[in-house]
Amino acid sequence: MMKKRLSTAWSSFRGKLGRDRGLKEAEPSAGEIAADVLSSDNTGKETRYSSTQFFFEYLVVVSLKKTKEAYEPQITYQFPKKDGLVRFQKEEQEKTFKAITLFCFPEGINWKPLTEYPSETFSFVLTEIDGSRRNGYCRRLLPNGKGARPPEAYCIISSLACFGLFSKIFDEVEKRRQISMAMIYPFMQSLREAPFPAPGNTVKIKSFIPDAGTEIISLTRPLDSWLEHVDFRTLFRCLSDEEVLQVFAATVLERRIIFIAEELSTLSQVIHAVAVLLSPFTWQHTLIPIVPEILIDVVMAPTPYLLGVQKRLLDLVIDQSDLLVVDLSENRQETFITKIGDEKTILPHKLRDEILQALKTRPEKATVEELNRVVPAAFFPFFVKTVGHFNQHILRKAGEPAVFQRRNFCKALESKSTRHFVKKFVQTQMFDLFIQEVEQQPASQEGFFQKKVAEYREKMKKEKTKKH
Repeated sequence: MMKKRLSTAWSSFRGKLGRDRGLKEAEPSAGEIAADVLSSDNTGKETRYSSTQFFFEYLVVVSLKKTKEAYEPQITYQFPKKDGLVRFQKEEQEKTFKAITLFCFPEGINWKPLTEYPSETFSFVLTEIDGSRRNGYCRRLLPNGKGARPPEAYCIISSLACFGLFSKIFDEVEKRRQISMAMIYPFMQSLREAPFPAPGNTVKIKSFIPDAGTEIISLTRPLDSWLEHVDFRTLFRCLSDEEVLQVFAATVLERRIIFIAEELSTLSQVIHAVAVLLSPFTWQHTLIPIVPEILIDVVMAPTPYLLGVQKRLLDLVIDQSDLLVVDLSENRQETFITKIGDEKTILPHKLRDEILQALKTRPEKATVEELNRVVPAAFFPFFVKTVGHFNQHILRKAGEPAVFQRRNFCKALESKSTRHFVKKFVQTQMFDLFIQEVEQQPASQEGFFQKKVAEYREKMKKEKTKKH
C-alpha cells in the first residue's frame, strides 16, 4: 500500500514537470523510490575511511528553470563529468540526479522569482536498492543578479558523513561562485585530489582567486568522528532541555516522530542531532530529514520513523494517531502539536533528572565543541546505568553460539522504575540488533560500548575514592 501511494505521488510529480526530458529508460521505478525513501540512516555508526577515500563523488548545481507552467529544478552543472559510462551506469546516474533535484527543492515546482532569500545548508540521505548510502549536502542561495530571480542549490554527494566539514567547503564554493562559475572547478579539483583526513587531522587545500592570490584552506575533522555529522546548537535553540528529554524518550522507544519547521537546515540538523543522542545504539528505521512534498504520504507508514516536514505541509500530517509532532518554528504556539501523553514518564525519574542536571553545566552560549563535550556526557551514562551490564548476561559455551539471557538481564536491575523501562527498551530493534552483534563477537573482543562502560565505571570509582 505504501509503495502504491509513493508510486502515485511520483507519477503526479512527473506530470507537474510537464515533460520527460528523455529519461524514460533511466526513470526510477515506484519500488526504487520507495526503497530510497523508506530507509534508515546509519547516523550513529562510525564510518571507517581509507587513505584513498575521496572527499566527494561529485558536485552539482540545481537551478530552477522556467517552463510554461512553473519552475522546474534541473541540474545545470556537474563536476567532475563522468564520460564513458556504460548504459546501466548512465541509468543509475540519472536516477541519482532525479533524487538530487527532488531533495534540493523538496517544495517541487512551487516557486517564483525572489529579491531576497537567506542562504541555508542542509543534508539528506540517498539509499540504494542494495542498502548502500550516500550523503547529500546542499547549500541553497540566491545567485548574484539584479531584480527578482529564483534561488539555486549547490549539492555535494559523498559517502562521508561530516556535515561541518562540508559546510565549510560550501563557504568556499559560494565565495568562488560570486566571482565566476569557472572558479569552482580548480578548487573542487584540488579537493578531490586531497586525501580525506583521519579524525582530529587537517588537510590543506591550495586555491587561487583573482586579486587575492593563492589561498590555503584548512579543513579539520573533529577528533570524535561519530559527532562530526551533527551540530547540537540548533536542537537546543529550538527546544528546551525538558522538551529534548521528551523527544529523546520517544526516540528510545522507536516511536513515529515528525519534526516541523520552516527552514530545511533546522529540520536536517535537529533530526541528525536526535539520532546521535541514541549512541551507542543506532536508529534502525526510516529517517528522512526533509520529506519532499510529493512523498508526504510517507507519514502514513505504520512503522517507526524520524521525519522532517516543512510547516506549510502541517495540515497533511496531524491527522495521524500514535504520533509525536514537534514544532521547531520560532512562532509556534505549542511545541508538541500531537503527542501520546506519556513522554514525561518513559525515562526513570532519577536518571531523567541526572541528564537535566548534566545539561545545565554547559555555557549559556555554548560552542559546537562545548556541546560536543557536554551533551554526550549527559546522555551516555543513561545507557550505562540502564543496560551497561549486558555483557554479564551473555552466556558463552565452547562450540555453541552465544546467547543473551534477557530475563536475567532485566531482573538484575534493583530499581523498579529502571527495570520497567528496560523491559520496554529490550523490545526495540536497535537493542535487538546491538545484542545480535555482541553475540557474534568473540568473548575476548570488546566493542565500543563495552570500552565506554569500563571507562565510565573506572572514572566513577576514582571520583568515589577522592570523596573518601
